[in-house]
Amino acid sequence: MSITPERKAALISEYAVKPGDTGSPEVQVAILTERIMNLTEHFKTNKKDNHSRRGLLAMVALRRRLLSYLEKKDAARYKTLIEKLGLRR
Repeated sequence: MSITPERKAALISEYAVKPGDTGSPEVQVAILTERIMNLTEHFKTNKKDNHSRRGLLAMVALRRRLLSYLEKKDAARYKTLIEKLGLRR
């Protein structure tokens, strides 16, 4: 269900604003999006896993807050990020 360290490192290198960047909103949203997609696939086969569904809702809420912050802070970075990730926001 969780992402592999290799995939996480690839996401960090792809979305990092500067070298060694792991905490920018872009990187955090990219990692959360990957985890959300993995959980969504998990729920297609495990429909009654309500404990994990609560975690999914928390991740979606956190991603929404990070995206709202980025939109207020820098709209251009926000637009490029949602286009790159393919989000419908």
